[in-house]
Amino acid sequence: MLYIVLLLVLVALGLLVPALTADQTFWAWLSVGASGAAAVVLVLDWWLRRRSGAPAAGTGTVDHQGSAGDQQAVPEGVVATPSSPGQVDVEPDEEDTDAADSLVVSDLTDEVRVLDERPRYHLVECTWLASRPTLALPVDEARQLGFTPCAVCRPDSGLAARKRAAGQSEPA
Repeated sequence: MLYIVLLLVLVALGLLVPALTADQTFWAWLSVGASGAAAVVLVLDWWLRRRSGAPAAGTGTVDHQGSAGDQQAVPEGVVATPSSPGQVDVEPDEEDTDAADSLVVSDLTDEVRVLDERPRYHLVECTWLASRPTLALPVDEARQLGFTPCAVCRPDSGLAARKRAAGQSEPA
């Protein structure tokens, strides 16, 4: 649809040139009509996208025309999100953190890994990270920035368990 809008705007510009050089209002009105048609197409495109819940122009989309053999298996505990046209990347769910673990982790400065533009933080050994480029952050800072724990590697449970084990091994 956006190509149609672009074409209509170019037609309107092309009709504006004879309107200005020939001193005839007919060409000017045709130019105005082409511009109006472009506006109508833009509004129609916006309305259809809003109604269907489709992503805005320029964002990634999922190719639904692949064969059944092309479908990627989505493991339990992850949510499929579009990452680029024709490709689906899976986002892990958020870990269901125990309140006690959450309190222990909120004071820790252990290193966790985050991905740019992703909502989860992970342990270094998280299998979901694979070879994705990550950034290291202290867990307390990651939480302050709004990152939430990954359900695959369960960093809150793991870090809290390590902290408790370290606390028990220290002499009294």
